[in-house]
This record gives sequence, structure tokens and C-alpha cells, in this order.
Amino acid sequence: MYPIIEITALSKKYKDAEMYSLQNLTLSINEGEIYGLLGPNGAGKTTLISMLCGLIKPTSGSFTIHQLSYASNAFEIKKIIGVVPQEYALYPTLTARENLLYFGSMYGLKSKNLKDAVTDSLKLLGLMKFADKKIETFSGGMKRRVNLIAGILHQPKVLFLDEPTVGVDVQSKNAIIDYLKLLNTKGTTIIYTSHHLSEAQDFCSNIAILDRGQIYAQGTPSRLISEVPDARNLEDVFISLTGKELRDDI
Repeated sequence: MYPIIEITALSKKYKDAEMYSLQNLTLSINEGEIYGLLGPNGAGKTTLISMLCGLIKPTSGSFTIHQLSYASNAFEIKKIIGVVPQEYALYPTLTARENLLYFGSMYGLKSKNLKDAVTDSLKLLGLMKFADKKIETFSGGMKRRVNLIAGILHQPKVLFLDEPTVGVDVQSKNAIIDYLKLLNTKGTTIIYTSHHLSEAQDFCSNIAILDRGQIYAQGTPSRLISEVPDARNLEDVFISLTGKELRDDI
């Protein structure tokens, strides 16, 4: 394995903000990993992923994805990454199939290859019989599954997931996790954020716990648990490192 993402001294301070949202962060993520970025609200997770996806610019520092520097290869990087946001990025008055054909065409997929990719993905996630129903009629779990398909039709080398199972039933959650594991076995590196710590403990091969814009710990879930006295699970590790203080913000 080699590092598919290399982050070096990355920092972000938003205009008029008193503090850095991300400060001097250095991290290496290997190809083929399912890497969890965990932290309380305001820890810097969304800022980090937004920079890696090219949505916002760093204040300082640098990063590469698949040995490509974003500073000079932004277009090439966007072709090899997939992004599945927490909010549904779907058109409610279009059908599931219409949504996916549209998003697939935006990635440059053509004709039969695109149609086959849409059909195969809908079948794998149990949505084929609803393919020609409008998204506005779907349940939350069904929308979440279509949202996932929209981000992976082009078979990205790196997939960024923000809370991929939030607000869904157990059956949809299991279907999504199983599908992501299948993608990973086919070579997609997954970068995952979630507040579901038990899910992260079972799903991720490695984890970084962020707070106040910095990494507090990183390693396999089992190693992190073993390093905190009396910790029984990842939630105990998380509380030990980040504290019990509420992180309310407006």
C-alpha cells in the first residue's frame, strides 16, 4: 500500500474568525483504507473534507491525492474522487433513474456504460423496482441509497462520505455499509465521517480523532481502545480525548 492522500501542515482560518478551524494538520492515508475522521461538532472534519474536495482553499499547507497536487491538478483530481454529502443532492421531481443518469453524465459516463452502471447499482441497493418513481416519494433510507449511488457511478479512486447512514432504518444502514465494503474490496479508498461511533468502530480500518482543528489520536480502532485505560469501545476513547463538554454552536 502507498499513501493515496498526503496532507502536510494544512490550516484554515475563515474570514473574521477568531480561531483556526484547522491548524497545522498532517496526515497520511493509504490506498485501500476505510479511514474514519471522527470528532465533535466544530472539530474541523467538514473543513478538512471541504478542502480535500476542492470546495474551499486552505489558508496554508498542502495536500496531494493519488500523487496529484491540488494546487496544479485540480481538474484531474476531481475526476478521480467521489463525494456523498450528508444533505441529499438529488432533484425531487425527477425519478431515481433520471437523477442517476444526469449525475453520471456529469462525470462523463456515456450511453450504455452509464445505463448499465445505473441499473447495476440500483439492483445492488434494492431499488430497481423504484427506479422510475420520483425521488420526492422516497423514504429517507431510499433517498440516502440513491444519494450514495450518485457519488460512485464513475468508480472513484477516493470516496468522501459525510454521515452516509444518518437518519436511516437498520435495513438501509446495513445495505449501505455492505455496498461500501464491496466498493472498498474493488479498490476504492473511503474517507468517512460520522457521529455513529459503534458503526465507525466496526467499519473503519483506521481512524483519526479530531478536535479543535487538530488530530488528538490516530490508529486502528482496536489499538485506540487498548491505549485508553478502562476503555471498552470507541465511544469511551472519544470521550476520554475530547471531554464531555457540550459543543453547541450557532
